[in-house]
Amino acid sequence: MDAASGVGMEEAGSEQHLAEFYNRRAASGWDHPLSPRRMEERERFISLLKSEGRHDVLEIGSGPGQDGLKFVQAGIHYTGVDLSEEHVRQARAKGLAVSVASARRLPFADRAFPAVWSMSTLLHIPAADIDGVLRELVRVAAPNAPIAVGLWSGEDEEVLNPEDDLEPRRFFSRRSDETVRRVFGRHGVIEDFLTWPEGTGEESGPGAGNWTQHYQFLILRTPASPN
Repeated sequence: MDAASGVGMEEAGSEQHLAEFYNRRAASGWDHPLSPRRMEERERFISLLKSEGRHDVLEIGSGPGQDGLKFVQAGIHYTGVDLSEEHVRQARAKGLAVSVASARRLPFADRAFPAVWSMSTLLHIPAADIDGVLRELVRVAAPNAPIAVGLWSGEDEEVLNPEDDLEPRRFFSRRSDETVRRVFGRHGVIEDFLTWPEGTGEESGPGAGNWTQHYQFLILRTPASPN
């Protein structure tokens, strides 16, 4: 239970609450610039896709389409999903193929995508649900596909963001490096795991300075043959 709001963690972590928050924030025109390191890793992932002849990517949590535009500009066919109707509207206004959908129930066929990208999105998935979501990502990914994931770290706790000035506040499942490696490693091979420290300004993460954290970036390689 979050002492400040009296809202149970299960309710606070609901997709409806998360969509409501991002709809309101997106409609306000707020946009957090991507850090230089995040942009570097995106370019490195694009280079990886090209080197492996992968011409399609699915993004989980498209936001207003910042990353989606870069994939398209690099010549990679892009599909995105997001819980927020306003994010989807803004991404579509940029010409991107984005739809409202949940990572728990992706509206795509098995093995449909040769690559998956998801930045600062799966940290909203409670610990009780993360394995199911990862199974769903692996389901829609091709065998031996790279799945790139970015997260903000923590000490294995589930909390509401103290900096949010809109209700309902965002739920975060903040995982340690050890937990991330263990949980994601159950679903494939982690072939890349990088971290970098939180900075200030555009390098900062959620929590308004109340949390000790760093950014976690990994590439999970799906099994070579489907289960």
